[in-house]
Amino acid sequence: MERLLQQLNFIIEIDKLKNIYRQTYVLHENRKENDSEHSWHLAMMAVILSEYSNNSIDILKVIKMVLIHDIVEIDAGDTFCYDVELNKTKAQREKQAATRLFGLLPEEQKIEFMDLWNEFELMESNEAKFAAALDRMQPLLLNIQKNGLSWAEHEVTYPQIYKRNKHIQNGSLKLWEYVKNLLDDCLKQGIIKNKISLL
Repeated sequence: MERLLQQLNFIIEIDKLKNIYRQTYVLHENRKENDSEHSWHLAMMAVILSEYSNNSIDILKVIKMVLIHDIVEIDAGDTFCYDVELNKTKAQREKQAATRLFGLLPEEQKIEFMDLWNEFELMESNEAKFAAALDRMQPLLLNIQKNGLSWAEHEVTYPQIYKRNKHIQNGSLKLWEYVKNLLDDCLKQGIIKNKISLL
């Protein structure tokens, strides 16, 4: 009974993920997506796009990674990827959050989740590389569908977007090739600025 209560407490606690909002807009409403929507979308992408991984992967492990990778934001908050100052403290804040949140689980599940979260953050295993590729690609796709709305709000430029997303190739050369073409098209159409305005 104690084990079940620990698991249920964790399940109830992670409902807070629905209240952590990102900078990316959902497509059919004028609002930003929350972390739980993002994680679900990544899990679906993993299932559908797994054939494009550069290497053989354990798809269940990838799904677990993308479902838990942002749970730490319940405590640490969402750090916008182009926010230089806030990113300086991101690793420390998220590590503390992981310790508390995964610590709610029974010991072996706590260890499993911590290991998966750390593996995702390191981006060294085949699964982590592919999961990270999807994590970069998903908001990019939504931003493009919204004509670069979030990028425009934060004055994010082509070089920033390219640098942020180029490691998609570590997980999938095929997906990176597609993304590069999308970015080039967005630049030509003026959806993305090539450099920061001096005005």
